[in-house]
Amino acid sequence: MSDRWKLCCTALSQRWICVIMTFMSLFCAYTVRVCLSIAITEMVRQPAEAHRPELADDTCPVVVDDPESGDTASSNFSTRQHHDPDLLYDWDEPTQGLILSSFYWGYVVSHIPGGMVAERFGGKHTLGLGIAVNSLLTLLTPWGVGHGGAYALFALRALVGLAQGAAYPALNVMLAQWVPQQERARAGSLVFAGAPLGTVFATLTSGLLLRYCPWGWPVVFYFFGGLGLAWYLLWCILCYNSPEQHPFISAAEAKYLHEQLSGHKHARPPRVPWRHVLASAPVSDLPKYMSSVLRFDVENNGYLSSLPYLCMWLGGITSSWLTDWLLASGRLSTTNVRKLGNSLASVGPALFIVAASYAGCDRRLVVAMMALGMTTMGAALPSMKVNGLDLSPNYSGSLMALTNGLGSLAGIACPLIVGLLTPHQTLSEWRLVFWIICAVFMLTNLVFVLWADGEVQFWNDPDFLRREKSERRTTKASAKLDNQTREAHQLLSVRADPPAK
Repeated sequence: MSDRWKLCCTALSQRWICVIMTFMSLFCAYTVRVCLSIAITEMVRQPAEAHRPELADDTCPVVVDDPESGDTASSNFSTRQHHDPDLLYDWDEPTQGLILSSFYWGYVVSHIPGGMVAERFGGKHTLGLGIAVNSLLTLLTPWGVGHGGAYALFALRALVGLAQGAAYPALNVMLAQWVPQQERARAGSLVFAGAPLGTVFATLTSGLLLRYCPWGWPVVFYFFGGLGLAWYLLWCILCYNSPEQHPFISAAEAKYLHEQLSGHKHARPPRVPWRHVLASAPVSDLPKYMSSVLRFDVENNGYLSSLPYLCMWLGGITSSWLTDWLLASGRLSTTNVRKLGNSLASVGPALFIVAASYAGCDRRLVVAMMALGMTTMGAALPSMKVNGLDLSPNYSGSLMALTNGLGSLAGIACPLIVGLLTPHQTLSEWRLVFWIICAVFMLTNLVFVLWADGEVQFWNDPDFLRREKSERRTTKASAKLDNQTREAHQLLSVRADPPAK
C-alpha cells in the first residue's frame, strides 16, 4: 500500500500540497475565530426602538428585505421569529465587547511558547493539534453557554484562542522548511489569504445558517467546529515537518528544496537569540457595525460583512504577483518592496474606514468604502506577513509569535474599547472608533517604514551565535580569573605588610 501511495504522490508537488493545507489551516482557524461576531448578533436580545427615541437622528432606519420595493414590514430582527427565545441573552454592549475580546486573552499567551515548540519539535503537530483543540472547543460552545452563560462563553473563547495561538508561528515554521525564497511572495500570500477567505466563508455561511436553520445560533458553532476536525484528519495524512521526513516526496523535489533552503535554514540551530531579536529594529467589529448601526438583517449582514474580506483576498493575490515581479526584475529591493506593501496596507484602510464613517446611512457607499479599504489591506500578505521569513528562516516561528502576539493585543483592546465607546450604537460613536483605528494604522506603519528590513539578519547564523556564546564564556572566565588574581594580590599585600600595633 505504501508503494502505491508513493507511486501516486511523487508526481505531485509536495511543497504546494503543504502550502494549500497550511492555507486551509488558517481558513479553518478564522472561521472559528470570526463566527462569533455574526452569531452574537442573534444570541443577544436586542433593545426595543422605543428605548432610545432621543437618538433617532443619529441612527439608521431598519433595513428591509426588499429595499427597492419600500416594504417596511420586515426588520433585521425578523429572523428570530422561529428561534428559541431561551437562546437569547441580555448582554449589554460592554459585556459583548468583553466576550468578543476573550479569544485574544488566550491567543496572546500561547504565541511565543507555540513558536518555540514548533521550532523545537516541528510545525506539523503544533499547528495540527492547535486547530483540532480549538475546533473541539467550538463544538462545545453551545453546551457551555447553556450552562454558564456569558462567563462560560468568555472562558471557552479564551481557551479557543489559547489553542489557536500557535497557528501563525507554526505555519511560519512549516513555510520556512518548504518554500524557497523566489516562491515566498506567492506561497505566503496564498497561505495568509486563508484569513480573509476564512472570514468571508464564515460570515456568509453564518448568515445563511442563522437565517434558514431552525436550530438557531448553536448550529454555527457545530458547523465550523466540525470543519476544523475534518481538516485535521487530512493534515495528519498529507503533511510533514520537512522534506526530509516526507515519505512520498520525489527525489527531484527533495533535492531542489535542499539546494534552495540549506543556505539560511539549519537543522538544529541554537535557541532563539532573544537578546538580538528584541534589539533588532526590523523586528474589527464589522458585523456588529452592519447589524447595530446600518441595521442590516442577519443574512445581508453575512453577505456584506464578508465582501470587504473577499476584496482583501483579491488585493493580496494581485499584490503578491506585483511583489514577485518587482523583486525578479530588480526594480526594488526586498526591504523596499516590504515597506511599500505595508504602507499601502496601512494608509489605504485608514483613509477609507474614516470615509465610511462619514457616509452616514448610505449603506452601499459604506460597504464600498470598506471594500476599497480592505482591498488595499491585501498588500500586507506579501509584505508584512512574510517579513519574518526574510529576516530569519531559522527563527521565523518565534518572530511571527512575537510580532503577531504583540499585534493581537489590539484584539483584546479593540472590542472592549468599542463596547465602551458605542453604548448606543450611533453613527457619531462609531466615527470616533474609526478615527482611533486610523491613528493606530498610521503610527504602526511609520514604525515599520523607519525600521523594517528585508534581508536575513546576522543572528540567523548558528555559527555566529555559537562563536558569540563561546566569546561570552571566555570573557566571563577571564573576568573571574582577573577577580581571583586581584583578591590574591590583596591578600599577599596584607600578609607582607601587617598593620602597625
